[in-house]
Amino acid sequence: MAGSTFGTIFRVTTWGESHGKGVGVIVDGCPAGLELDEQKIQQYLNRRKPGQTRYSTPRKEEDLVEIQSGVFEGKTTGTPISLVVYNKTQRSKDYSEIAGYYRPGHADYTFDQKYGFRDYRGGGRSSGRETIGRVAAGAIAEELLKSLGIQVQAYTKSIGDVTADMDKATPENIMKSPLYMPDPEASEKAELFLERKMQEQDSAGGVIECIVKGMPAGIGEPVFDKLDANLAKAVMSIGAVKGVEIGDGFAVAGAFGSDNNDSFCKGQDGKIAKTTNHAGGILGGMSDGSDIILRAAIKPTPSIARQQQTVNRDGEDIEISIKGRHDPIIVPRAVVVVEAMTAICVLDMILLGMTSRLDRIQEFWKK
Repeated sequence: MAGSTFGTIFRVTTWGESHGKGVGVIVDGCPAGLELDEQKIQQYLNRRKPGQTRYSTPRKEEDLVEIQSGVFEGKTTGTPISLVVYNKTQRSKDYSEIAGYYRPGHADYTFDQKYGFRDYRGGGRSSGRETIGRVAAGAIAEELLKSLGIQVQAYTKSIGDVTADMDKATPENIMKSPLYMPDPEASEKAELFLERKMQEQDSAGGVIECIVKGMPAGIGEPVFDKLDANLAKAVMSIGAVKGVEIGDGFAVAGAFGSDNNDSFCKGQDGKIAKTTNHAGGILGGMSDGSDIILRAAIKPTPSIARQQQTVNRDGEDIEISIKGRHDPIIVPRAVVVVEAMTAICVLDMILLGMTSRLDRIQEFWKK
């Protein structure tokens, strides 16, 4: 299957199906010497693990990661890192019924048209379990970025019509909220909103915001490999994402140059800075030294118990209600996935940018 690899220098290849023996990832391009163990990676995977709140699927998976290569005595060796998570609680019989029809909002029909065959057990490669590999790779990317003084933090910005008030937000609240929402009041309102949707046998979507702090200026390329273009591709490659915006995003369509432009000034540290950040930290496809601000629109979970209209493989009209163990909302478990793909993309672009200037290459080799 084409399209299972992302990145140029820091290259990530995910593999596996939701109801196969396991899922995993190969990470190539990680430099030697990074302190890494399974516990560090597990902390990230635990954030997307199912069955932790009533707002995620009741499917119980430990999702324990195993490092199979690329790490020796607690440090990366510079060789490919292989990570695996074994599937342990598959109930494939829950999906046997859907083999003969196409679920609304799923990739069933498009898989059939592309391959003439599909793994109907939980969606196969289109399953959300594929993101385990992304999160494991993202954990490595985030640890590398932290060593450079760069932090990546994602959280739930909104669910349905409930939006977090960022004046009430703190990093601590993100982990306290079952929805990973940084505003406690908004989190409570969103929980009540979801309770209503669950009673109605329906689902909801939302918006995830991701902030990258500590980015140096000049990372990215000015034409096809713009930093924002690659970030958009990275985040849009997550199955549930239907839109990505940087900075003010779609709001710029109604703005004017006089208020949308970010004025430059001298910062407190004496370096060039901006008075505002409507651009979201990226100008001309390259980082400008401000915080990178990215938002991803997450669609409602397509698997709902309510009656829906569809067709079977013979094109006959039928009514269905989806059985099995499904998330009433994808957003909370997708927060760490958006964070992971952002970290992977940013790290890859940083590594690519190391050869942009002769003076920096000379400085490196003269040491």
